[in-house]
Formats: sequence, structure tokens, C-alpha cells
Amino acid sequence: MSLPPDHLDRVYAGVLGKLIGVYLGRPFENWRHSRIMAELGPITYFVHDQLGDPLVVTDDDIAGTFTFPRALDDYRMSPDLTPEEIGQAWLNYIVEGRSILWWGGAGNSTEHTAWLNLRKGIPAPTSGAIATNGATVAEQIGAQIFVDGWALVSPGNPAQAARLARAAGSVSHDGESVNAAVLWAAMEAEAFVSRDIDHLLDTGLSFIPKDSLIARLVADIRGWAASNEDWLTTRQRIEDSYGYDRYPGNCHVVPNHALMIMALLHAPHDFQRGQMIVNTSGWDTDCNAGNLGCLHGIVLGLEGLEAGPDWRGPVADRLLLSSADGGNSINDAVKVACWLTNLGRQLAGEGPLPAPKDGAQFHFSLPGSVQGFRPQPSPAAIHGLRVTGTGQALALDYDALAPGLEAAAITPVFTPPDILRMRTYELMATPRVYPGQRLFASVTAQSDNSGVVEARLRLRHYNARDALVSLDAEDSALLVPGRSADLSWIIPDLGGQPVAEVGVVLTSPAGRSSGRVLVDRVGWTGAPHLTLARPVDGGEFWRRAWVNGVSIFSTAFPQDFRISQDRGRGLILHGTREWTDYAVEADLIWHLGEQAGVVVRAQGLRRCYEARMTRTGELQIVRCRDADEEVLAAAPCPVPFETALTLSLTAKGDRISATLGEVTVQARDDGPLAFRDGALGLSVHEGALSATRIHVTSAPG
Repeated sequence: MSLPPDHLDRVYAGVLGKLIGVYLGRPFENWRHSRIMAELGPITYFVHDQLGDPLVVTDDDIAGTFTFPRALDDYRMSPDLTPEEIGQAWLNYIVEGRSILWWGGAGNSTEHTAWLNLRKGIPAPTSGAIATNGATVAEQIGAQIFVDGWALVSPGNPAQAARLARAAGSVSHDGESVNAAVLWAAMEAEAFVSRDIDHLLDTGLSFIPKDSLIARLVADIRGWAASNEDWLTTRQRIEDSYGYDRYPGNCHVVPNHALMIMALLHAPHDFQRGQMIVNTSGWDTDCNAGNLGCLHGIVLGLEGLEAGPDWRGPVADRLLLSSADGGNSINDAVKVACWLTNLGRQLAGEGPLPAPKDGAQFHFSLPGSVQGFRPQPSPAAIHGLRVTGTGQALALDYDALAPGLEAAAITPVFTPPDILRMRTYELMATPRVYPGQRLFASVTAQSDNSGVVEARLRLRHYNARDALVSLDAEDSALLVPGRSADLSWIIPDLGGQPVAEVGVVLTSPAGRSSGRVLVDRVGWTGAPHLTLARPVDGGEFWRRAWVNGVSIFSTAFPQDFRISQDRGRGLILHGTREWTDYAVEADLIWHLGEQAGVVVRAQGLRRCYEARMTRTGELQIVRCRDADEEVLAAAPCPVPFETALTLSLTAKGDRISATLGEVTVQARDDGPLAFRDGALGLSVHEGALSATRIHVTSAPG
């Protein structure tokens, strides 16, 4: 089947629709309709400020939706991807108690229950089956809320979307929950080629049992909606016939699926009205609004999202994916849309799209995209700086820029300060940009600008008080009207504090200036060169720059880092999948345990290379891949507990080498299971390990 010509733009609209819906409904999740009407009234726009919440937050709906399809990258690029393979992705990317899921306890949270089953060795789909967990647990809402990613990789192919949705949903759910997920995924996939809502519903229904409760529910709501134009009447009939009081558990799929069907039927081609209806109706508002928003985004495209109020401006493409792959956590809708589009192309037998603008991380090439860039507020900032996407570049429009003032646009590359105000879901993230790397941008002053501006690169990093401090490149470019310039800067040492934001700043060297500067691209290259240690001036965010996959991660000991793992193997991770060839040198003390060491090219919690000290007296290089561990090289090397030592580990191409004292082991891994990129970290197996210095640089030679 041929892919739709506007495939990428429609995927992008679906991702944005999902984000807008989740961010809109999140602050009043699980409120009832009566409370929403009494305290907020009809929901016609973002209400986070009224409730004291940030807009862009960590949320299971977003994190699960855009993390679990990574099983296609990691296991098989196939519509026949199995529940067991998707379950392996759960174990690799989910950090126990800290990321993606609602950790409400066994028997309370369906996803937590399923994760515990997976960890105990119960494979999917048994991990989520009614026979394993009971119908109440298995039929909550989770399979549906995670389903959009599988549809977005199946444009115009509802059968494929249904098959993938059933496999993914059965990792944690069963019964009517999976039926609801399959129906919605098939509808979304078909929405790439049809705007007819009745046809979409019929398509979804064709993939679930005709006698299922979900099928009967859809038939009822179609009848109710057809006989009246008042959505409030339909909502009351849903509450009377399918309300929360009729279904056990804390968030059953049936009442919430009913509200989504109702909103779609009463607002078939109106994003704004659909969001108002589904959010004002109550119950699991962020889940329902996110699923509906994604479907409407696919059906209506970007134009449909822009037909009402400005939904896109406040969101600015931003999203957070809390997972064990911390370098992927600070993300944006453009990056996710390009990734999902390429997955869809590969599943359809097509090659991936070329990386826009030579692979620059921020390329602004989708219509209206800004990839998180917003004006930077500061005492010296001009008022009225407008940051917009043109579909080809980022436009910085400024008026009356005078000496002593600045116009700066920045985007997050690490955990934002708002994390301290977020509720429920923790963010596991590492910075995307590091000292030693080259930050770059290409900028152009429009020919009709008034006056001259000076452009330079800027970053902001955390300090001891966890405030953001601006640091500008020394080199700049003078932009006369019509001139272009390439900016470049090797990021200096920051004393251990993480880079939080990067961007471009404009100043006026003489007189007032007005006009527009187009930012064609922003990105970074090269290996990091830095020492990871506790900063002299302290602060909290340097510790938050690690993915915490251990029982205890403490900075209260004399050493800079101390990790302790109670059960099995634990890791802390730092870095990104953009790291390929690099070397790590760590000053360690091994306190207790069966094994401990340093990891490189980590791609989650269960996929990496490890230089491991063992209690039996060996230094090993091990490839860890899911439940399988293969020793690639080993040599005798007894290491007493409580002894200071330096362990070095280098990955370059297909060669891995480790040195501890006088002992060096080397391995070569060039097969299909090899890892080519990923983060560094520390590991320990049922014991404790500490470090006083971890130095990372490019691999020698």
C-alpha cells in the first residue's frame, strides 16, 4: 500500500494533537463533570495556570505512547512484533518506581502489576492476561492511552495498526481494554486516508468481536448522538448506562472510551469543540483528550489544529519522555514525528527520509515548528520578541532592539526548572549537550531589516542555587541586512553543572534596529570532554542529570556518587545515543556485591557493554542484552572491597577495551547484536559502589 503524500505532516499533526489534549486535560484528571463545571466551566483553553501547574509535564500517556514503539527499532521492524518483544522493551526503558507508569501498587495500577509480572519472568501476553491478574485489573484504561504510536507508524494500514495495538496492549491489559485500543488504533490508521467518521468507526469495529462490550457501546452512542445535537444529553446517557459506578477499579476503559466516541460524533471535524466536549465531560481527561486529539490531528491536519485558538504556541512542540534512555527524554514533536514517520516507512518497505539539514538536531522544517524555542525572559530582553516557525526556519522578529537590550530565543536540552512543580510523574533525563562538544547555528538577516544586529550562541546552565545562568560565546557575527553567518562554539567546562538550554541571542551594536533574523538550524557535534563529579558549589540539578536505576543513589557520602542495589543489577546512566566512540575513566571504591563496574553505549537498563569486576576475581567485558549476558573477554584481576582503584573503559568502532591497574582486556564485537552508541554509567549487583571522579572524552586514536 502506498504511503499518503502528506505522511510526515499528518504524523506531526497527530503528535501535536496528542500533546495538546494531554496538556489540556492533565491538571484536572479524574475530576467529575459536575466539579469541572462548578470550578472551571466548559474547558475551551489551557487551565494549568488556574490550578498552579506547569503546562508541559511528564505524563504516562505521552511517555508510554512514544517509548514503547522503540521495540520496532530494538527487536524487529515487523508488523508481527510480538507481545513478548514489546514486554522486553518495557523492562529496558522503564525505571522501577520512577518512570513512565503510574506506580500505584500491585492490583491497583494495571501497568505496575504487569511490570512486576514481567520482572518475575512472566512473559507477555500472560503478564497482562485476565487469567493472571483478573478482569478488574486487566480492563482498566492503559492499553488505550498508549496506542497512538502504533497507529502513527501504520498510515492507511488499519490491519497493521490493529495487530500492533493488540500485541502492545496485551503486555499489560486484556479483554475490553485491548478491544478499545485496537478499535482506536485502526481508526487512527485509517484516518490518514479518510475523513468520514462513520467509515472510521466501521473500520475500527471490523477488528474487534461484534459481541464485545466496546462494540455495543459504540452502537449505543451512535444512536444517541444521531437523535440529538446536545452533547450534554449524550454525556448523561453515558453516565447512566456506562458510568464509573458500573465498573470496578479506579479508571476503567469502558466509561472513558464512551466519552471519546461521544466527543468524536458530536464534533467530527472540529478540534476545538472535540477537546471542549471530552475535557468538560470529566473522568480520565488527559487520557481521553490525548487520544481524541491525536485522531483529530490525523484527520484534520495542522490546519485543523490552527482553526481555533492558539494551541500550538504555548506548547511550542515540547514533550518529555521519562525513561531509562535519558538522552531521549527532553524531546519535541518534530523529532518524534520524524522518527515515527521513518518507522512507518520501513514497515511499508520504504527507506527512511533523509535527515533534514545534514542531521542538525533543530531544523524547523515542518510547518510552524519551533522545536521548543521561545523568547528568553530577562531584565535586558526587549518586549515583543516573536518566535515563530516558517516551515523552513525559525523566525526571530524584533522591534526597537537598542544597545543594552537583547533578543534571545532558547530551547531546553535538559530538565526544566518546572520539574520541581510537577505532580505524580518523575522525570528521568540527562542533558543532550555537553562541554567539549561544538554547538553551531546558521542565521540570516532579512534584506529589508532596519539596522545591524550581532548574533552569537548562548547556553544556560544550572548553578549552586539551581538557577539558570546564561553564558554566551565570545565569537559573534555582525548581520547587516541580507547577510548570513555560521556560528560555532566549543562548549567550555562548566564545573560539573549541566547545560539546560541552548539558543541564539541578538544584540544591537549601535542604534535601534528592527526586523527578522531567520535561524536555519541549530545543533551540536563531537564527543563530550568533561569530568563528572560533585560540583564545588553543589546544587540539585547536577544529580538529576543521571538516570537513577538503583535502589539508592546518594550524594551524602564523602565520595561524589554512591550507589546501592538491593536486588539484581542496578545502573545509573548519563549521556545520549549520539555518543558513539568515547572513553571513560572512573575513580572507584567497590564496597560490596557480586559484580560492579562501568558501562558504555548503554541503550536503556538492559542493553550495554560493561567492564565488570567480579567477586570471583576477574575483570570482564560483558555485552548485556535484555536477559542475556555474554562475556566477550576476561582476565584474572582480584579486587578487594574498600580499595581505591581506577577503571578505564573505551569503545571505538567494534572494539571495546578495559584497564584496571596492570590488567587490560580487549574485545571485538562486530555482529548484529553489537551496540554502536549510548550512554555511560556505573553498575553494581546487590551491593554498593562509589565514585569520586568520572572522566569522559573522545576515544584515543
